[in-house]
Amino acid sequence: MRVSVDRELCTGTGSCVFAAPGVFEQDDTDGRVVLLREHPEPGESDDVQEAADVCPVAAIKLHRR
Repeated sequence: MRVSVDRELCTGTGSCVFAAPGVFEQDDTDGRVVLLREHPEPGESDDVQEAADVCPVAAIKLHRR
């Protein structure tokens, strides 16, 4: 799985950080999503899927091979 984010869409709710803190964090300056790892570990896939599902503006995209 590969993850991408659209920082322009992000509204800074932080729901992704709560769902998958090892993959996402919030920028200290503007509160928008910061992608820590483009390729999460296999054991994180459920958390990353949850983060994408709960994002209110669909700023997180999952790319599966």
